[in-house]
Amino acid sequence: MKKGWSIFMMLVLMIGALAACGPKEENPVSNDTGKKTEDASKPEKLVVWEDKDKSGWLEKVAADFEKENGIKIEVKEVEMATKMKEQLRLDGPAGTGPDIITLPHDQIGELAVQGHIAELNVSDDVKATFSESSIAAQSFDGKLYGLPKSAETPVFIYNKALMTEVPATMEDLYAFAKANTKDGKYGFLALWDNFYFAHAPIAGNGGYVFGEKDGALNPQDLGLNNEGAVKGTEYIQKWYAEKLFPNGIIGENGGSAMDGLFNEGKVASVMNGPWAFGGMKDAGIEFGAAPFPKFADGTPMKTFMGVKGWHVSSYSKNQEWATKFLEFITNDENAKYRFEQTAEVPTNVALVDDPAIAENEGAKAVALQTQDAVPMPNIPEMGEVWAPMASALQTVVTGKAEPQAALDSAVKQIEQNIQQNHSK
Repeated sequence: MKKGWSIFMMLVLMIGALAACGPKEENPVSNDTGKKTEDASKPEKLVVWEDKDKSGWLEKVAADFEKENGIKIEVKEVEMATKMKEQLRLDGPAGTGPDIITLPHDQIGELAVQGHIAELNVSDDVKATFSESSIAAQSFDGKLYGLPKSAETPVFIYNKALMTEVPATMEDLYAFAKANTKDGKYGFLALWDNFYFAHAPIAGNGGYVFGEKDGALNPQDLGLNNEGAVKGTEYIQKWYAEKLFPNGIIGENGGSAMDGLFNEGKVASVMNGPWAFGGMKDAGIEFGAAPFPKFADGTPMKTFMGVKGWHVSSYSKNQEWATKFLEFITNDENAKYRFEQTAEVPTNVALVDDPAIAENEGAKAVALQTQDAVPMPNIPEMGEVWAPMASALQTVVTGKAEPQAALDSAVKQIEQNIQQNHSK
């Protein structure tokens, strides 16, 4: 009896083992859509906020991305300079915001600190697509928060009827201005009572806004009253003291006054940005554009550079796919297409010599000048710099203060403002 029971148990175990080795029924999918597991996290759409009146180019690029990835792109226009970040602060936490936004780079630090934009995780190959300075502009506290869209910086613009060639050096430009400033006409004009433009000669002579520490901007290290900054401000002072610049281009209305003089054919050359090209064309001025002449010792005019970028909202539930879209729209092919549609100059290094840019005098000038330009600091403390520096420069150019005293006063005010508004 025991023997029979043992044989029976052996048969049961063998049948169980065979069943375990047999084919298993596949688990059913987790939903009834039939989608593959790897597609489960793919969103149906991504929402993109582009600048006002600038979204036309996205129609083709978005369609290409949708065809390649099966994700629809929904585009909404929001005015970038003033409304984009404020709308993100409201719509992001409410769950009605975008996956992707565009911003001027000097807003990155503020929004990163407040947690509104996400750090990007992209390869070194992707970063190498762009100029180092533009990637630096998209970074904050050693982390990357965006991919460059376009860059702009002041360049040297001249009336070809009044100036046949670009002066070789800034010293040559000064000599030209001395010889051609008379009877209400001017050889060269710049808004050097405005720190955005004055930064070029100040930094070109050794001044700087913030130093660096551990790869990040250090707001405790101000270089706006050092020896180089004073030398650069003395250089600015000379142009006003010698009446090479008219009194009318000082202050808030200086820009429109300068534009008017140039477009009336009364100025041979100016320091201005690509935003001025349209008005010059409309005025019928045949103008040329070039990177700024360097100083005689080879030191460049270090203009401020602004970089517009693409960013991923920290509130997006699709950050990985949003990053893929950023990589797609900023690749060389799509960056070139955007330039052709908007005339905004990309920072893709491969496009500097592309005929689309190389044969466009204005775009080439911007692309070349950005190589010597300095990204405007994107840390929140930069907001404390503008007003004191504007005040200092205006007291200098109107003869009310000497450069060292004016800059010392500005730096003292900046330091106090930083301590008061940004101390942790």
